[in-house]
Amino acid sequence: MASLITRRTAARQFLSAAKPPSSSSFPTGIPVSCRFQSTTPGYTPSTSTSTTTTAVPKPATYPSTTKPAYTPSIPSASTIKPAYTPSIPSATSPSTIKPAYTPSIPSATSPSTTKPAYTSSTPPATSPSTTKPAYTSSTPPATYPSTTKPAYTPAPKEANFAPTAADAFKSGLNDLPSTDLPEEGGIDWARSFSGLSREPFAKEIIDILMAPLQLSDIEVKPDGIIYLPEIKYRRILNLAFGPGGWGLAPRSDTIITNTAVTREYGLVCNARLVSVARGEQDYFDPSGIPTATEGCKSNALMRCCKDLGVASELWDPRFIRKFRKEMCVELMVEHMLSKKKKKMWFRKGDMVEFPFKQM
Repeated sequence: MASLITRRTAARQFLSAAKPPSSSSFPTGIPVSCRFQSTTPGYTPSTSTSTTTTAVPKPATYPSTTKPAYTPSIPSASTIKPAYTPSIPSATSPSTIKPAYTPSIPSATSPSTTKPAYTSSTPPATSPSTTKPAYTSSTPPATYPSTTKPAYTPAPKEANFAPTAADAFKSGLNDLPSTDLPEEGGIDWARSFSGLSREPFAKEIIDILMAPLQLSDIEVKPDGIIYLPEIKYRRILNLAFGPGGWGLAPRSDTIITNTAVTREYGLVCNARLVSVARGEQDYFDPSGIPTATEGCKSNALMRCCKDLGVASELWDPRFIRKFRKEMCVELMVEHMLSKKKKKMWFRKGDMVEFPFKQM
């Protein structure tokens, strides 16, 4: 009972904490009507209700421990800041209205306020002391010998110019025969075609030139090409025209490339041009150029003799196949130093020579 009264008293105090009553107005005794039910099991409350008036002592107040309810403070009219209202100047107060910007235009009659137009400070043409003279380049005159380089003029090439070894590889040996002819007259075989196809030679000359070759004179190269040694061509020409009755006339310079020598020759027989051909010969070292030039001449002689019918069998495919079948043999050989093996052609009865050996 006492605890229930205490709880109700505390509730009243919490609700009235905002404005506690004065001690003089608070009664010393409060009538309280209490109805309670026992929680003891088996207890049966009576139907009668008893009302008991008990003087409740004044509860002690604890202002320091009881926090009053929050009540927002309403500011007074004197503390409220009025809303901002922009000050609009009245039309009658010209002192508060800022006039619109108007640019100041100087009048034509006030020369003191008008800024004169810009005038460049160019000195007059009559003032030689302030006028800078035009720039003049310090170019020496054309007649000044130390700065003027004369135009390059190549030296003329002389007719009897002896070229060096380096020039020979570029432009040849420059060994074309001279065009000067003897006073009694002569033929420039380097350019002339005199006597070409004038008439056939005599029958005995023709028989010698076109006579069949002897098989014993024909040779075969390792790759199977058959040929007639160049000395055999000279023997046939000497037999037909006699020594001194024929000759080879050079018709161009000797041209030397990096690996070969070439030159054009004309075969002249009995003062008649018979044929023109270009000879060639390979070389492997510059020291072999003189030998290559001689081989080039022999090669040109062999080609010129084709027009006379000399050794014409060597260009006949059927004769070539028959000759190799009857007179030649193909063998497998080995190089004794490099040990490389390959096939080579030989005439029957010839021995395999060093550095090869038959396998």
